[in-house]
Amino acid sequence: AAVEAYYQVYTFENRTFTEEEMKKWGLALELGPKAQEAFKGKPARYYLNIWNEVRKESLRLLKTKDDEWFNQKPALSGMNNHWAWFHVMEHEAIHLGQIVMVKKRIK
Repeated sequence: AAVEAYYQVYTFENRTFTEEEMKKWGLALELGPKAQEAFKGKPARYYLNIWNEVRKESLRLLKTKDDEWFNQKPALSGMNNHWAWFHVMEHEAIHLGQIVMVKKRIK
């Protein structure tokens, strides 16, 4: 959800996270030892609800764009919007694969 939220502001608003947004999402982007401690004790549904809200906003925003927008490059880098959103989906696919692998190992 944090990566997707970042790419929302990066591609739709042509900026990086504000200080306030970094307070909300920064720990989840880094996933270091602090995050490992902070993200314990909540049910999976808690995190799925966050992800669903972020995805709902992504879909709302993406519906407003056309192919020309996907070919545009945000001023912040050389990648175009198509590559940025491909990266978001690739990131999600990797993690979903990890989850499936872990679920198969649970007895």
